[in-house]
Amino acid sequence: METIQLRAYAKINLGLDVLRRRPDGYHEVRMVMQTVGIWDELEFERIGEDVIRISADMQELPVNENNLIYRAVKRMKAMYGIREGVSVRLRKKIPVAAGMAGGSADAAAAIHAVDRLFGLGLSLAEKQAVGVRLGADVPYCLMGGTALAEGIGEVLTALPDTPGARLVVAKPNLNVSTKFVYENLHAERLSRHPDIDGMVESIRKGSLQGVTERMGNVLETVTCRSYPIIGQMKGLLMENGAMNALMSGSGPTVFGVFSEGERARQAYDAMEKSGLARQLFLTEFVGTEGLDERV
Repeated sequence: METIQLRAYAKINLGLDVLRRRPDGYHEVRMVMQTVGIWDELEFERIGEDVIRISADMQELPVNENNLIYRAVKRMKAMYGIREGVSVRLRKKIPVAAGMAGGSADAAAAIHAVDRLFGLGLSLAEKQAVGVRLGADVPYCLMGGTALAEGIGEVLTALPDTPGARLVVAKPNLNVSTKFVYENLHAERLSRHPDIDGMVESIRKGSLQGVTERMGNVLETVTCRSYPIIGQMKGLLMENGAMNALMSGSGPTVFGVFSEGERARQAYDAMEKSGLARQLFLTEFVGTEGLDERV
């Protein structure tokens, strides 16, 4: 196989808690991660020349070592003694700097692709060992579906698929630095924490209401204060029938969960009319079986 095409799926955080800042500067977290039906499209080609070439349909995206795809391919080549090159074409659909792990998802796709292009036969655990060196979200993106993430995000427990729902996902016209958010978060001062254990139990019981009642993200204490539009977007989704609405990751993307497709469509239309969102999606949760059909 000389050329393969893969989808790199975005994630949202149904729950995100930060327990403490570790001595090494990283933050210890507990999160419920969920794949959603928004993806980048990537084509990987094995080439004879020992180079890594990346082309993207967004000019602002780096195509050198500042791109996680490049770094993932380079690391795989070094670790497994690959002397041939890889050409990558990226069609970007996941919002950038949005709290949806778009870069990490692309890096995960690159690891999958190099494994397949060069017949390495790596296990998921072996791929995740490569991915964690690139970013805390990469091991999850390699797995996908629904998962509890602990540690710095790399300690993963697979969960049953979240009960089906429709989602409205909206990103305002701004980018948020994850570094800025975590640097301005004071975990020791947080007075409220999301019920992550209760959410995991609700997922195991198949209770969508139990999940949405426990949605929470402590990073909102920083991002919503700095960018009031996030609160406005959450409010609009709730006013239009969302079971709950939340910011994903460090933001600024906001999503609403709907039990009915018609309500989701109405909320999508209301968000579009409001002009608050630069990028807007009507989508759903993606389980592991859905991922297997597409990778």
